[in-house]
Amino acid sequence: MPAKSTPTIVVVGHGMVGQRFLEALAERGVTERARVVVLCEEPRPAYDRVKLTSYFSGNTPDDLSMVEDGFMERHGIELHLDDPAEAVDTAARTVTSRAGLTIAYDTLVLATGSYPFVPPVPGKDSEGCFVYRTIEDLLAIEEYAKTARVGAVVGGGLLGLEAAGALKGLGLETHIVEFAPRLMPVQVDEGGGAALLRTIENMGLSVHTGVGTQEVTADESGTVNGMALSDGSVLPTDLVVFSAGVRPRDQLARDAGLAVGERGGIVVDEQCRTSDPAVFAIGECALASDGRVYGLVAPGYEMAETAAAALEGDVSSFTGADTSTKLKLLGVDVASFGDAHGAAEGCLDVVYSDSRAGVYKKLVVGPGGELLGGILVGDAEAYGTLRAFTGAVPPVSPEQLVLPAGAGAPVALGPAALPDEAVICSCHNVTKGAIRGAVTGHSCTTVPEVKKCTKAGTGCGSCVKVLGQLVNAELEASGVEVDKGLCGCFGQTRQELYEIVRALRITSYQELLDRHGREAARGGNGCEICKPTVGSIIASLAPTIGASGYVLEGEQAALQDTNDHFLANMQKNGSYSIVPRIPGGEITPEKLIVIGEVARDYGLYTKITGGQRIDLFGARVDQLPQIWARLVDAGFESGHAYGKALRTVKSCVGQTWCRYGVQDSVRMAIDLELRYRGLRSPHKLKSAVSGCQRECAEAQSKDFGVIATVGGWNLYVGGNGGATPRHADLLAQDLSDAELIRLIDRFLMFYIRTADRLERTSTWLERIEGGLDHIRDVVVNDSLGICAELEALMADHVANYRDEWSETINDPERLRRFVSFVNAPDVPDPTVKFVPERDQVKPDLPLLSIRPLEEALEGTAVR
Repeated sequence: MPAKSTPTIVVVGHGMVGQRFLEALAERGVTERARVVVLCEEPRPAYDRVKLTSYFSGNTPDDLSMVEDGFMERHGIELHLDDPAEAVDTAARTVTSRAGLTIAYDTLVLATGSYPFVPPVPGKDSEGCFVYRTIEDLLAIEEYAKTARVGAVVGGGLLGLEAAGALKGLGLETHIVEFAPRLMPVQVDEGGGAALLRTIENMGLSVHTGVGTQEVTADESGTVNGMALSDGSVLPTDLVVFSAGVRPRDQLARDAGLAVGERGGIVVDEQCRTSDPAVFAIGECALASDGRVYGLVAPGYEMAETAAAALEGDVSSFTGADTSTKLKLLGVDVASFGDAHGAAEGCLDVVYSDSRAGVYKKLVVGPGGELLGGILVGDAEAYGTLRAFTGAVPPVSPEQLVLPAGAGAPVALGPAALPDEAVICSCHNVTKGAIRGAVTGHSCTTVPEVKKCTKAGTGCGSCVKVLGQLVNAELEASGVEVDKGLCGCFGQTRQELYEIVRALRITSYQELLDRHGREAARGGNGCEICKPTVGSIIASLAPTIGASGYVLEGEQAALQDTNDHFLANMQKNGSYSIVPRIPGGEITPEKLIVIGEVARDYGLYTKITGGQRIDLFGARVDQLPQIWARLVDAGFESGHAYGKALRTVKSCVGQTWCRYGVQDSVRMAIDLELRYRGLRSPHKLKSAVSGCQRECAEAQSKDFGVIATVGGWNLYVGGNGGATPRHADLLAQDLSDAELIRLIDRFLMFYIRTADRLERTSTWLERIEGGLDHIRDVVVNDSLGICAELEALMADHVANYRDEWSETINDPERLRRFVSFVNAPDVPDPTVKFVPERDQVKPDLPLLSIRPLEEALEGTAVR
C-alpha cells in the first residue's frame, strides 16, 4: 500500500466471504490502522446463504446474520447497505456507488459473489418466474405462492433441491426439472443419484431428469401457466424457480479493464491479486490460479484469509481447495468428498447400496489402499471421519467403512484414529492438531470455546460432531473431568438420575431437582431438557416407586413435551392427529367402520401408515376428547404415537394364512404389543414379527424384531429404519414363546435403565461399552445379576398399565385442558383451517409472515 497515515481499504460486496475477510482484517489488527469501507448491495448485512432455506422453517433474517452484534462499530468499519458499487476507476483508484458516493482506495477487494444463471428460454421473464439466491428472492416466492398450486424448479443441483423443499413446504405440488440424467450431477454418481431420486420421489415430489426446459408458457396476462420440456411434454405450473447454476459477478471488473476468464471470473494469482496489484478478488467472483471458480463457502473463506495475509505482506497462497460437501437436502443427508467420481488412474470403488432404505455409499480407493474420496447418500454419519482420512490408508478395510452397523464386523473408527494433520473443519482449514492445541495450549474446555479459538465448526457445521468428540477425548486424556451432566440443572447423566429415582423412590421432579440438582439450579424451575427426561423416568418407574402412571397427573403434566400435553401429535397447522392402537395390525370390520365414521363425521384426513395403523389427521384440540370417547367406546386404546414409548409391533399374516409361514406371527405381535404398550422409554420403540425367513414384516429394521424359525423365534435388537438406518443384530435364536418374552423384557428394561436422553436402541447399542456382546452377557447370561430385577420392573409395568385416553375422558377435571384458549374455552382456534385435496382435506397453511423491511433492519447501524 502507498505510504499513508490512514490507508483506505474498500470492500465491494458483503456476503459470507466478504464478512470473513473483514474478520481476518480485524484478527490481524488491520482495522486499527486502516479505514475500511464496505459497499453492500443488499438491504441487510452478511447472512448465512448456506442456510437460506431455513427461513421457511421459521428462522428470521436476524437469525441468519453472520455479523456479531457490535462487530462493525467495535472495529470502526463503515458499512453502506443497499448501495452497491457501480464503477471502479483503477487509474484514479476510486469506487463510485449507486448513491453517488465516491471513495478513494489504496486497496480494493472485490467480493461480489455470483448471480443465478437463467437459461435463455422464451418466457423466462413472465410473471411467476423467480430465482433462488437472496432473502429478497425468498420473500417474493413466499408471497407469490399464496395464489399458486403447482411449482417447478429448473435445476436439480444443491440449490435446486433446496428450492424444491421450500416450495413443498409452502404447500405447492412440486416438480424438479434437471437436464442431466441424475440429480446433483456434480456431487454424486449414478448410484447416488438413483438413491436420492427414490427418496425424494417418496416424499411426494415429481422429478424429471434428462430433459431441458424449452419454453416457459404464459397466459394472455403474461402470467406463468406451464413449461414446455425438451421431450415434447408440457408441465402445467403456476410458479417457476430457476436454479440452474450460478455465474461469477465479474461485470464491475470487466468494465474497469481487469482481466477476466474466457468463461467468466476475475483472474487472480495465488495471493488473490487481480491484474491490477491494488485490487484483489475473493470468493465466487474470482477465477483462481488453478483455473477454477469455486462456488463453495470453504474455498471462499480460504481466499479471504489469503488476501488479508497478502495485505500484511505475509507469505500465503491459494492454489486450490477441498470441494467436499455435506448437506441435508429435503431431509436427506448427501455428502461427497475427495475424488468422488474416481478419476484417478487405477482406483477402485467399494460400494454399499440399500435401495429400500435409500442408502448409497461409495468409497474410492487407490491402488495402495489409500482413501481417495467418496459419496454418501441417505447416511452420512461417517462423513467427518472419512473426509479427514482422505489421502491416507484407513486403519480398517474399506468394506467395513461402508457397511451399516450390524451388517458386518464392528468398526471402532473414530476421531481418535485420525492423524494430527487431518483437516477436521474444511471451511476454515482447521486440523485435528489445531483443535487439540486449543484444548492443551489455550485451556479451552468446551466446544464453544474451541470454536471461538479456532473457528472450527463455525462454517457449514458438518464437523461439529467430530469436533465435540475430539474436545472430550483430549480433555479426558489430559486428566480433566468432562462434564457429562444431563443439562445445566443436573450434573448427573440420565442413567444416574434413573438410578437415583429408582433407589430413593423419588416421585417428584421438584424433589429430585432440589435434592440432587446442581447447586445453582436448586429451587428453580428446571429446563426444557431435564423436565421431559425426568418425567419419562418417573413414568417408566411409576408402579415401582409409587408414582402415578398418568402423565398428566399433577406436576407430571408440566414436565411433558408439546405432544404429551394433549396426548396427541401436533401437526404443522396446529391441528392434532389421532392414532388408535391396532395391535399387530389386526382389526375387525366393525372397528374399521368406527374409524371411518369418526373420520367422516369430523372431516379428518385418513392415512394407513407403514406401522400397520390408521392415522386420523386434522382434529382441533377441543375435538380430541369427543373423538376419543367414541373410539374408546368401540374398544380402541391410545397408540402412543405422541410419546417416547412403544409405537407398533408390525406383523405379516404368518403360518395361519401364508404358505411359507412357520409360526403364528400375528398372535405373537399382538401379545408383544399388548405387553409393552405405554412403556415410557428414552426414545420411541418399534417392533415387528415375521412368520418366516422371508422377513415381510421387516423385523431387522426395528428396535427389537422377531423372526420365526422352525425351532421357535430369533430375536434381533438395535435396528433402525429411519434417517440413520441400521440392521438389527441377532441376540438369541430358536427361542420358545416364554424365552422370547423374558429376553425382550430384560432387553427393554436394561435399555431404559442405561440409555441417554433421546437415544434410540441402535445408537445405544453402538455406544455402550462392549456393544452387543455386553448386552448379551447382561440380558441372556445375567452377568450382572440384575435380570430378576429387570423382569420385576417389567412385571410392574404390565400389571399396572392403564390406557391414558380411557383415564382422561372419564375425568371432567382432566378434560378442562383440551381447549384452544384458556380464557375462552368454548372458542375453537380460528387459524386451524383446511382445503380439499384428493377427496380428503389438507392444512390450509398460513404462510410465514413477512416482516416489514424496517422492522427487520431495526437497530442496524447504517452509515
